[in-house]
Amino acid sequence: MTVRTCAAAAAILASAGCGASSTDSTATEAKNLPPVNVQAASLKSGFGTMDRLVEAAKKEGQLNVIALPRDWVNYGEIIDTFVDKYDIKVNELEPNASSRRELDAAPQLKPDVFDLTMDVAVSGADRFAPYKVQGWQDLPDHVKDPSGSWYAAYGGYMSIGYDPRAVKAPVSFNDLLQPNYRVALDGDPLRSASAFGGVMAASMRAGVPQPEQGVALFAKLKQAGRLTDPAKANVVVAWDHLNAARSAHHSDGWQVTIPRDAALGAYHVQAINKAAPHPAAARLWQEFLFSDEGQNLLQKGFARPARGEAMLMKGTLDREQAAKLPKAPGPPVLMTIPQTDAAKAYLKREWGKSVG
Repeated sequence: MTVRTCAAAAAILASAGCGASSTDSTATEAKNLPPVNVQAASLKSGFGTMDRLVEAAKKEGQLNVIALPRDWVNYGEIIDTFVDKYDIKVNELEPNASSRRELDAAPQLKPDVFDLTMDVAVSGADRFAPYKVQGWQDLPDHVKDPSGSWYAAYGGYMSIGYDPRAVKAPVSFNDLLQPNYRVALDGDPLRSASAFGGVMAASMRAGVPQPEQGVALFAKLKQAGRLTDPAKANVVVAWDHLNAARSAHHSDGWQVTIPRDAALGAYHVQAINKAAPHPAAARLWQEFLFSDEGQNLLQKGFARPARGEAMLMKGTLDREQAAKLPKAPGPPVLMTIPQTDAAKAYLKREWGKSVG
């Protein structure tokens, strides 16, 4: 398989996202709820109506989430809004866990829901309970499992954030080899999806990832003494929502650019734990995240909502916030699962020897 650029992905990532229907429904009030069908594939086939789902979730009273830092794509406000809206306690487990750690820790920590990189979600699909949110039809086919085991909630581009007081705006990743650039990745690329994405963006040649090129660039920076940590850097390679949040919330003049020759995009997908201790609350959380309200809250955190195309068309997207997203140079390049696996294997062999 080769790297592909997709018109649908371009609409979601390159633009701000777009308009979709609300997940609110008008339903008759039910005093006695039917038994929970944890394998239900949709709201209609499981709980019947949003009113019934909300009532069942409130009876459970809790929701266990994992790997959701409060400063990541506005998850702090999203969680607080969910709590206020439904009066359900949210237990925030291991906020800084990686996607792989989420699945590894699930038997002990018992999260209800997951937020995962797509490659990890694909590999763990047998551990998820299929469920199709009401906004299912608004999600492009290539970012959702046909059975409903997992589906993208938001995406972003790999970007270069920089201090314009210290350096000129970089046009490409190769510009980072020039003097005065002190560069940082967002973590260790062997453990951090964001840092791995940074190396992959630097590796792009005509839309194709060449891992050896990315490793070579950062090895040169290391040898020159200009690969450092974010606190000392005047350039940070990270997802655009992270760099955009710094630009919005700090007064240091931080700027964000997405190089035209390295428009690498990626999605984070949602899934419900097949062994969720709070199955109704898990499904209500997904309905909330994929509602117009939830998608706009993700965009407020500078993520690009997966239902954005439909929301824009229907006029429910927050256009003011959409205009604040870093400008994308065009359709995103999405790495395939085989390319991702091959690149990770290469970095595992070579990063320590070349960069350390």
